[in-house]
Amino acid sequence: MRIQFGVLAMFASMLIAVPFARSDAQPTNSSDQEIKAYTANLPFSMPEFQAPVFPANRVSIVDFGALPDGETMNTKAINAAIQACAKKGGGTVIIPAGMWLTGPIEFDNSINLLVETGAVVLFSPRFEDYPMPARGNRVTSPIHGQGLTNIAITGKGMFNGNGQHWRPVKKEKLTDRQWKELVASGGVVTADGKMWWPSKEAMNGESYLKNLRTMKKNPSPEEVAGAKEFLRPTMVDFSDCKNLLIDGPTFTNTPGWVLHPTDCENVIIRNTTVINNWWGQNTDAADISGCRNVLFYRNVLDAGDDGICMKSGVTKKREYALENVVIADCIVYHGHGGFVIGSNTDGGMRNISVKNCTFIGTDIGLRFKSARDRGGKVEKIYIDGIRMKDIATSAILFDLFYDGNGDNNPDKVRMPYFRDFDIKNVVCDGAVDAVFVRGLSDAPIQSISLKNISITSERAMTMEDADGFTLNNVRLSFKSGPVLSAKNAKNIQLDHISTASTPDVFVKASGQRTENIRVLKVDASKAKKDFDLASDVKAGAVVAK
Repeated sequence: MRIQFGVLAMFASMLIAVPFARSDAQPTNSSDQEIKAYTANLPFSMPEFQAPVFPANRVSIVDFGALPDGETMNTKAINAAIQACAKKGGGTVIIPAGMWLTGPIEFDNSINLLVETGAVVLFSPRFEDYPMPARGNRVTSPIHGQGLTNIAITGKGMFNGNGQHWRPVKKEKLTDRQWKELVASGGVVTADGKMWWPSKEAMNGESYLKNLRTMKKNPSPEEVAGAKEFLRPTMVDFSDCKNLLIDGPTFTNTPGWVLHPTDCENVIIRNTTVINNWWGQNTDAADISGCRNVLFYRNVLDAGDDGICMKSGVTKKREYALENVVIADCIVYHGHGGFVIGSNTDGGMRNISVKNCTFIGTDIGLRFKSARDRGGKVEKIYIDGIRMKDIATSAILFDLFYDGNGDNNPDKVRMPYFRDFDIKNVVCDGAVDAVFVRGLSDAPIQSISLKNISITSERAMTMEDADGFTLNNVRLSFKSGPVLSAKNAKNIQLDHISTASTPDVFVKASGQRTENIRVLKVDASKAKKDFDLASDVKAGAVVAK
C-alpha cells in the first residue's frame, strides 16, 4: 500500500523537529596525533599536514526545504545549504537521518558535509539530472568539487549511487537465474549475448563517441551528451583541491569509480566503507590519481574492480605525479586487485607506503600494471605486512602488458619504468601464481626486493624481462612446475627459498638475455634437479653457490 504524501510530510516534520543534540562527526582537528603516528617512521620524507578545520557555523538541509521522503528531489535544497554556509565563511552542513533523494551535490570552500547515522543520500536515477560539464569525458559526478580548500565528508551515513541505472553487466559474472532476472527487468543485450546494458543509448555510446570524434576534433558538450547514458560518472570526484577529508561514511551501488581525488594535496580518507557488488563493472573503490600527501587508513572496501588503486597522468600542460602516499590498516573484499598501481602511470609515482592490509578473495593481491601507451616512472614503493586469502590468480604481479599493449606496440612513447620496490612480510593462503613478473624487453622490472614471504599456490614464480630481483626468506608451497621459471631475466638472487614439496626442477630458464641468476645450494638441494636450461641460455648464466 502506498503511503500518502501528507503522511510522509507529517513524518518529515516530526524528524526535523528533533534538535541536533548528537553529531556523528569527530572534531576534524582532534586527530593530529593519529595523523602524526601514521606518517612517522616512513622510508621517505612526508610533509606534515593536518585534517581540515571548519568554522563553528552549522546549517541543516531541512532549513532549506529538504524532505526525507525518498521522493522529493532535494538537489536545490542541499546545494542551497552548502552555498549559504559557504557565504558565512564555511562550516558544517548537516544531513540528518532520513532518505534524501537528490541530484549532484557541488561542494564549496570550507564545507564539512556531515551525513548523520541513519541518513541515506539516494542519487537520482534520471540521466537528465546529470549535466555534461563544459569539459570532460563523463557526466557530472554525484559528489564533486574543483579548486577548493578545506572540504570534508564526515559522519556514519550512507550514499547510494543508484548505479544499476548506469552500469553494464557481463553475463559470465552472474548465475543463470540472476541473468534471466536482469534481462527481464528491461535494458538490452549485446548481439553476442554476453553483456547487458541499461539502455540502447548506453550500449551504443562508445561507437557514437568514436564516430563523433572522427568527424569533429572538439565536439561540444551538447554533442557529447548524445552518449550521456554511456558516460557514467565517478561517485566522488574532487580535483585540484587542498585539505580534503573523508571520514566515516559508506558509499554503495555506484555508477563507476567511487573515491576519485585527482591532483589534490593533503588528502585524508579514513574509517570509510565502500560496498559494491563484485560483478559491478568498473566500480573501483578508490582511485588516488596524481595527488600529493595522501593518508588512507582504516577503510573497508568491497569492489567490482580494483580496490585501492594508484594512478597518475599527463596533459599537454603538465604531469600529474602521485607522491607521498600512506596506506594502512585497510581490508579489501573482492576486487580485481587489493593494492594496485596503474595502469595509468604516465605522470610518475614515488614514495608510497602500504602497511598492515588484508585482501580476501581479490582477483590479484598486489597488482602492478602498465603498458607502453600509458607508462611512466614508478619507484620507491614500500609494502610491509600484507595478508591474503583465496586470491583468484596471482598473489604478487608485475605486468607491463596491460590490455595487450606491450612489445607488439613499438611506436608507443609513454614507456613504463617500474623499479625500487621493497615488499616484505607477506602471507598468502591460496593463489594460482605466487609471483608473476612480465616486463618489457626495453623496460624490464628493476630492483625489487621480496623478503619474508610465505605463499600457498598452484604454481610458484615466473619472471620475464626482470632485472635485479632479490628474494630472501621466501617459503613456497605449490603443486607443480619449477620454483622459478625465468625468461630473459638477469641479476636474480635467491637466498633462503624453501619449498613444502619436492619440485622436479629449481630454476627453469630460457632467453638469450638471461644471466647472473644466483641460487644458494641449500635452496636448490630439495629439488630433483637444480636447473633446466634452454639451448639459448648462455653458459654460466645460472649458478648455484
